[in-house]
Amino acid sequence: MSLHWRSPLIFAHRGASAQAPENTLSAFELAVQSGADVIELDAKLSADEHVVIIHDQTVDRTTDGTGNVSNLPLAALQELNASINFPEFSNKEHIPTLEEVIESLRGKTLIDIELSNYKSPFDALPAKVAQIILHFGIHEHVLVSSFHPIPLIKFHQLLPSIPIGFLAKRGFQGSLSRSKLGRLIIPHQALHPEKSDISPNLVLASHRSGLRVHTYTVNEPDEIMRLFKLGVDGIITDNPLLTRRILESFTELES
Repeated sequence: MSLHWRSPLIFAHRGASAQAPENTLSAFELAVQSGADVIELDAKLSADEHVVIIHDQTVDRTTDGTGNVSNLPLAALQELNASINFPEFSNKEHIPTLEEVIESLRGKTLIDIELSNYKSPFDALPAKVAQIILHFGIHEHVLVSSFHPIPLIKFHQLLPSIPIGFLAKRGFQGSLSRSKLGRLIIPHQALHPEKSDISPNLVLASHRSGLRVHTYTVNEPDEIMRLFKLGVDGIITDNPLLTRRILESFTELES
């Protein structure tokens, strides 16, 4: 199976997280308005096994609450203010569920769901995400990614038709994920390396293997332009509006 998305694409990292509270409906909507092609978000389970969208294992950094996400039920999570780091947002943002996000974004954009159950890789998150994708019928518009092979393998067993993105940590820690052996560990259609590991050789070898290359997290204009010139298939950024403007400039130079 190959991933027939056009190239290059702009991935909004946790939404337009440079301008709005990350992983909230406002950040996702702003990303769409800013020209993002793909919304990247972080999924994990609440205590009562709802799929919620939040990056950290705890709510401490991004909300006015404290505690582990996995210890809090959905009702308690959604009472928290998820816009505390953006006081200009007068409306209190909440931690959304995956269902809420899909209902908000369906038909507007592609979605990259990162299985971020890194502290509990054997939990029910892959099955829950698979059920939600089936329910909404968004097979052609979704990519599922993770740094951890176990959730990806479990998800692939359930929905083998959904493309997989394998995230690779920076430097030596991510060398296995970027290697041929990594492709044997978990079949995937896209490699997601850290930006400093992107080289002409990596892009060429990935493309020869039929893999797309989506790199993270890129916010500096010079680096964005460098990566477009190297032929990456996607840039994961906190600032999709800036990246869109640079892509348009790059396209003009190439034409």
